[in-house]
Parts: sequence; C-alpha cells; structure tokens
Amino acid sequence: MLEVSGLKVKYGEVTAVKGVSLSVSKGAVVVLLGANGAGKSSTLNAIAGLVASTGSISFEGKPLSGQPAEDIVKRGIALTPEGRRVFPSLSVADNLHLGGAAHASGDELKKRVEAELDRFPILRERYRQKAGLLSGGEQQMLAIARSLMAGPQLLLLDEPSLGLAPLIVDKVFDLILGLKQRGLTILLVEQNAERALEIADHGYVLQTGQIVLEGSGPELARSDLVKQAYLAE
Repeated sequence: MLEVSGLKVKYGEVTAVKGVSLSVSKGAVVVLLGANGAGKSSTLNAIAGLVASTGSISFEGKPLSGQPAEDIVKRGIALTPEGRRVFPSLSVADNLHLGGAAHASGDELKKRVEAELDRFPILRERYRQKAGLLSGGEQQMLAIARSLMAGPQLLLLDEPSLGLAPLIVDKVFDLILGLKQRGLTILLVEQNAERALEIADHGYVLQTGQIVLEGSGPELARSDLVKQAYLAE
C-alpha cells in the first residue's frame, strides 16, 4: 500500500532522515522503533506532507511526494500526531467534526461521529466538554478518533501510548489490534517496543535517521540489538 524510497528530511543544516526506505502492506501493522531523535516522527510527518522531503513516496501505486497535507488526507492517509494535539478550547464534538468536515457532511458526518462515540464510549460522556479538560488518556482517544473521522485507509500513529498510565496503555494497544482486525493499515511509531512488536507484522529500527534493522515482529523481538536497546530484560 505504501512505498517509501530514499526519504530524506532536513531541518536547516541538520539531516533528520537519511535515505529511509520502507514498505507497508495493506492490512498490516508496521512499527518504527528508535530512540528519541532517530527520525521516526520526521518520517511520519514527511509521509503526511507536513514537512518537506526528498526521495520517493507512493501510496497505492501513485506518487505522493510533494502533495499538500490536505490532499494526502483526501487520498486516504491520516496522522495522529505525537502529543495528541487536540484543540483544547474546542469541545470533543467540535474536534470530531473538524476531523471529518473535509471528508463528509450531513448524515454521513453524523454517522461517522456516532461510530467513533461507539468506539470510544468515554467521548460520548465528554461530548460537550472542552478537550483541554480531558485526561491524557481521554485526549489520546479523542486524537485517534479525530483521525479516524477522515475515514483513512492508512493510519499513521505517532507515540500513542506516550505518557499514559499502564491501564490506558492496555486500552490503546487493544484499540490498535481491533483496528487491525477490521482491516485498517497502520504505520506505528512507538517507544513501548515490547507491546508494539507483539502486534506488529513487520518492523524497522531507525538510528540517527537510517534504518539499521528490519524484520517481522517476532524476528525483531529476538534480535540482540532490539533486546539491548529497547526491551527490558
């Protein structure tokens, strides 16, 4: 579904991504592992059209490179960014409507809202509350629901469990697994390598902007590099 070849991202004189190549098959969960500053978020942001990049990105066999972010969303790719980035002064309802407004209207928009409220019952309870008053876990649920309002075929998830309590982390990974079982394709950046590899079909390890290792979830979980750097022994 997604093919990335020779991707480079620079911020001024600093090269954050140095020729990354990866692929994501339809219906798969693919994880990007790496330390802070390895280039994981920059890779997702480049795919989503949020930062300038060079190299080749194609989605369902058609070029994606250089297209504006709004067109990439319309093509079927949605990003849930690191840090949630909900609109704190707006209600849960307004956040959801903004996520779907460019893709649906009228009855279809209402249908999508209801689907996300069914998926995240806590958001139904908080529907008229300002997003800034939600807990961290609730904000993460809202951020994911807002992305899903666009009806994506490929969901880019950037650190969805970061800073959350263990019980909420369990819910996040249950959600990701449920989305996978429904056929959604997911490219996941996640610091919790152990949990991510449990659900990943394939994975890549980034170090200083370059891929140094790839393999299936079980293969990466068994590798000495991943054990030493990312898994608690």
